[in-house]
This record gives sequence, structure tokens and C-alpha cells, in this order.
Amino acid sequence: MAAHGLPDNRKGLRTGYTTGACAAAAAKAATRVLVIGALLSDIETTLPNRTRARFALARCERAGLRAICSIIKDAGDDPDCTNGAEVIAEVELRMEPGIEIRGGSGVATVTKAGLGLEVGGPAINPVPRRNMTEMVQEELTASPYRGAVVTITVPGGEEMAKHTTNARLGLIGGISILGTTGIVRPYSTAAFKASVMQEIEVAAANGLRELVLTTGGKSEQYAMALHAHLPEQSFIQVGDFIGVGVKHCARRNIARVIIVGMMGKLSKMAAGKMQTHAAGSEVDMEFLSSLAADLGASQELIGAIRQANTARHVLELCRTAGLVGITSRICQQVTEHCSRHAGGTLPIQVCLVDFSGALLGRYPEAAE
Repeated sequence: MAAHGLPDNRKGLRTGYTTGACAAAAAKAATRVLVIGALLSDIETTLPNRTRARFALARCERAGLRAICSIIKDAGDDPDCTNGAEVIAEVELRMEPGIEIRGGSGVATVTKAGLGLEVGGPAINPVPRRNMTEMVQEELTASPYRGAVVTITVPGGEEMAKHTTNARLGLIGGISILGTTGIVRPYSTAAFKASVMQEIEVAAANGLRELVLTTGGKSEQYAMALHAHLPEQSFIQVGDFIGVGVKHCARRNIARVIIVGMMGKLSKMAAGKMQTHAAGSEVDMEFLSSLAADLGASQELIGAIRQANTARHVLELCRTAGLVGITSRICQQVTEHCSRHAGGTLPIQVCLVDFSGALLGRYPEAAE
């Protein structure tokens, strides 16, 4: 049993707790068991955002100077692959001062630079690490012990990690222990933006100078076929956050960016939308009809585009009418908007592919 999710947010979705919050609470509980010499059923802890939360313990055991406590992660209504994971903390007390935090099975090992974590160490991010240290230290204050070794394990973590970008980031063998506030907010845009920036950081730290930004799994698959000479780490799914992606690439002095996408997302970018989520930006049919008009489209086609249902429908209308230049024009518009958004110095090429991966348009044609 996990802690109850926090009150519903404004969208009516239940918030939950991060792996880091669960790990810190489990570590605090295991330390208390050793200090007071009694088993517990739950534990109250302080989250990184300084609010208090109470967690039910799924497991609480003691063996000599070691105790093991676990918490079942409740991610609320967030579609998180670690929801329901058992986060286990094993604590062993020491007379020597200092809290040592280790990663056990199911917690990834860091193998690449650029994450702000020690290469060869566990993928336990700085905020959860600090939160764990503070919570364990709180329990040690009234005891003769001055230090502890905390080992975090997550059964099944290696399987869960297959649903994340961990392997591409060089985080091998499990999940990361994450969380900057301790709270998981459903469909967290902040988390996704942070993930995009982190992938760019790792690519830059590993010396990659050319990155390919895509809007999803399918466009990434097609991008990899188009640019097969580039290593997998060069490909970064930015989702709806193309603006975040290009800005961070410029900040990290990436030499060149290639954007690969399909008609719908690229049409939004061509109209200047640097955040392309469906709820926040619809495809602008008036804009697409004006592009067609600039290319000499007939009044009949212009009118049909204005009444089109989707960007894909626009593509079909243009193809039927023989107006092939619209795809390259969209790519040109995307290049110009993204370059301006990134500060004007980042070389960008844009490729538009169809739903089978065929290249329909590119701008500029040659690499800059």
C-alpha cells in the first residue's frame, strides 16, 4: 500500500509521489526501526518541497544492524512506468559519521557523462540523494550512531527502464531515482521538458555536434532511416517542445540541428508555434491556404484547404492538385521560425516525411 495521492489538481487528476520521495521515506523508516528497535506500519517524511507526507510501508523487517523497509510507488494519475513499483531501502548503521547512498538491483548505473552524476555510480539524482540524507540524519540525531549505508533497490526496475530513455542516456540496468519536489503531477510538461534538456546535455557532453530532433517515436524511426550515419544518441524526441529543444541546442553550442516531422506538427511550427500540443495550438488552415496561394494554387484549391479537416488532408489535396512545393515551403518556414527562436545562430535543416517515412520536403536542400 502506498501513500494516498495528493488532492486532485485543477484538471481533476490525482497527483502522486516520485521514486525519490518513496526512497527517502523508506530509508527514514528503516533507520527509525534500527534506532527505536521496533517495526513500523507507516512513516511520515518531509518531501524535497518541504511539505509533509505519510507513506504506508509495504515491507518492514529487521536483522541485527540492518533494516529493510519498502514503499509501493503511487504516481497518482500520471502514466508513469514506475507506478506500482516497490522501492526498497536497506539501511545499516555505522558509528562513523556520513551517509553513504548506494544503488542495488533495479537502479541504473551511470555510464556516460553529462547528467551531473558520477560515472560508475547509481542513477540517484541530487535532490532525492539530499532528501534521503536529511531524512536518515533526522533519525540518527537522538541515537549513538553517526552514519549509515543506504542501499536502494527496485525489483523489476530493469524491465521498467525499457519504457524510458535511460539506455540512450547511458543509464544501464534499471530506473533512475528522480524527483525535484517529491510530487508527481499528472502528464507533467515540466518533467518532459527536463527530459529533453537532459538528453541534449548528455549528447553534448559526449561530443555529439549534430542532433536530430523529432516529434515522436514514428518520426524518430523515419529520421534514423534518413540519417543512418548518426549514432542513436543523436536522435532526441522533443514531443511538443520543439522550442525548448532548439533553444537548448543553441545554449549547448550544438553545431547543427535536423528537425524531422510529419505534416501536422510541422504545419504548426511553420505558423510559428514553438509548443505544438493539440490543446494549445490547432493547425491553422488559413495559414496553409496562404502558403498555397503564394505557390500559385487555384482558388478552388485554396478554398478546399480552408475547409480541410487536418494537415494530412491538406497534403492530400495539394498532392491531388499537383502542388508539390508546399512541403518544402513548410520546411522553410519551420527553419526560419526555429532559427529565430534559438537566437539566430543555430544552423537548422527541416525534413518533412509522410506516414510511411518517405521524404516529401526538405529545407535547405543541402547541409549548411
